Amino acid sequence: MTLTLPSPASPLKIGTRGSPLALAQAYETRTRLMAAFDLPEAAFEVVVIKTTGDNRAMIDADRPLKEIGNKGLFTKEIEEAMLAGDIDIAVHSSKDMPVEQPQGLILDAFLPREDVRDAFVSPKFAAIADLPEGAVVGTSSLRRRAQLLNKRADLKVVEFRGNVQTRLKKLADGVASCTFLAQAGLNRLAMDNVPATPVEVDDMLPAIAQGAIGIERRQNDSRAAELLEAIHHQETAQRLAAERALLAGLDGSCETPIAGLAVIDGGTLSLRGQVLRPDGSEAIDATLSGDLSDAAALGAAMAQDLLNRAVKGFFDWH
Repeated sequence: MTLTLPSPASPLKIGTRGSPLALAQAYETRTRLMAAFDLPEAAFEVVVIKTTGDNRAMIDADRPLKEIGNKGLFTKEIEEAMLAGDIDIAVHSSKDMPVEQPQGLILDAFLPREDVRDAFVSPKFAAIADLPEGAVVGTSSLRRRAQLLNKRADLKVVEFRGNVQTRLKKLADGVASCTFLAQAGLNRLAMDNVPATPVEVDDMLPAIAQGAIGIERRQNDSRAAELLEAIHHQETAQRLAAERALLAGLDGSCETPIAGLAVIDGGTLSLRGQVLRPDGSEAIDATLSGDLSDAAALGAAMAQDLLNRAVKGFFDWH
């Protein structure tokens, strides 16, 4: 069957959140599709959809996301629009995606992964080690909070949300001495002017799937599947298969401090994982390597190992 390409008269509708980073990711997807099929920009329509997470994050800016509700916070309305046929594909930050998609949808296309590291952002200090005792750190990430307190129990961590510009203003206003952002986001927004220093993964293991753009579609949409196959990056998919299997095995969400990173060397995949008590008082680390074809099985095996080593109540929020 001949592939029917998008056209200005019948554009492919790309769903996304409206943040500057979300739009940058949607535009990157569009650019890659344009290049793959030699299509004009007008053959695509970027459709901005406001999610529950966007609305609640603005209203409840000082409340932890775990109190608002996490699973699907930034995806639900976009997925509903796709199921209704209002959009054809949806572009997401993979680290925001629940491990299971709604019935009828599938997440099986990924763009080449960006920098996986966290970035330490501060107008005053160059690194975590430079922070004075009792310094205030702003972050909304339970993972980053737990990792920081595990290394530096003296730090005070406060809720810190908003886009990059909002967080930088909070830093300038003295609300906190530093914050953290994904280095991938800064790179995609070309924000070289931000006072940021990448944190090596040995010092702060990143979130599952950090730095990867995932593209979701309807499961029965063979046209979208064929279009996305042309821009799909297999190595990123293999790495995320291991990481997302680890997350699934731990029943992970934004409510649980979980970190993980898979790397590939030839035919071998190596996976590192970490779970932490929410207050940072304890961390459990694991490493596992195996054949690349067993990526998902490696993630599942690591999840079981970590669960076996975590005592009852390990993940309870205090």
